[in-house]
Amino acid sequence: MYRDHTVGVVIPAYNEEPFVRETIVTVPAFVDRIYVIDDASTDDTWTEIQRAVEADRRADSEASRARRSDEFDERVVAIQHEQNRGVGGAIKTGYRRARDDGVAATAVMGGDGQMDPDVLGTLFDPIVDGEADYVKGNRLAGRRDHGDMPGFRFVGNAVLGALTKVASGYWSTGDPQTGYTAISARALREADIDDMYEFYGYCNDLLVKLNVARLRVVDLPIPIVYGDEESHIRYHTYIPRVSWMLLRNFLWRLKVNYVAYDFHPLVVAYAVGAGGVGLAGAGLLATAASVGGATPVVGTLLSATLFLLGVLSMLGGMAMDMRANEHLDEVLLPGRGTPTGEPTRPAREAYTRAPSSNGHRPRVDTEHVVESDGGRSADADAGER
Repeated sequence: MYRDHTVGVVIPAYNEEPFVRETIVTVPAFVDRIYVIDDASTDDTWTEIQRAVEADRRADSEASRARRSDEFDERVVAIQHEQNRGVGGAIKTGYRRARDDGVAATAVMGGDGQMDPDVLGTLFDPIVDGEADYVKGNRLAGRRDHGDMPGFRFVGNAVLGALTKVASGYWSTGDPQTGYTAISARALREADIDDMYEFYGYCNDLLVKLNVARLRVVDLPIPIVYGDEESHIRYHTYIPRVSWMLLRNFLWRLKVNYVAYDFHPLVVAYAVGAGGVGLAGAGLLATAASVGGATPVVGTLLSATLFLLGVLSMLGGMAMDMRANEHLDEVLLPGRGTPTGEPTRPAREAYTRAPSSNGHRPRVDTEHVVESDGGRSADADAGER
């Protein structure tokens, strides 16, 4: 147990034979439940998972049991998908099991060994303290950290980060592509995780679902770790798919939060802005097709005016959106010290809270299973495995 709360870890793994075993055995002893999901790997990932299960069982001494809840007979739950469902699908499977088991807080650690297990306790702290429903790592919290990330990843993170802020309504959060997160039992119940996006982009999708459920998110600085693992992301399909998904989610969030249950003028601002930009584009096309006279000059000026008014209206909508959601997200700034996984309120002193614009800081109230699902097959999103 961690500070008298049951905690779990979900480890999704697809072709992580060289890394998954070490990832499992390095999970801190205070973790009550480890859900390891082999997402239909084509290598020996499942064999390595089984070996790690046996190793954990042999190492399950009375001393380590004393730090965990007696609720669970086995600490490691190994689950194998019959079909590849993507990293989001694997995490969804783990989340469902954690929700059914009543685990108070559940973290996600990739099976590739990129996530430092010593940070786990610090991820759990805001949830245990009742200050957050979802805690996400931020690898880019400090300027000096940017140089440790490859250039193409940094640019991709920056673009998707900006789009995710607009789509999700969590304007203070950054680095949405990090998978090192922790989620509360309340969030697993109230956010629509059963409909969570099943491939890369699940983390962006989940943020939108958390906002619609009006759940609180905290950003936590974490170190960047890159080893010999190979990324399964195919960026030529990943970026367009995630961008389109974010647009759909943005419109859904506006409909639910600001139209269906309560009207907010920011919807009008966004609509007028989008209309102005659209009309400006249509005007430029019409002007380009016209010939002779002063029409091109007049048309161009009119289009430029519409574009400017549209952009200003959209910025006004964003400002109102930020104001409406500022109580739902927070950033812990790096201070002194190093996060630790020990279950003694680890190094919270190493972080200070970024002040919100209104100055307030509100609180927020081995078993082996072969699992298949009616979700999308790998062929549907083969470029995102």
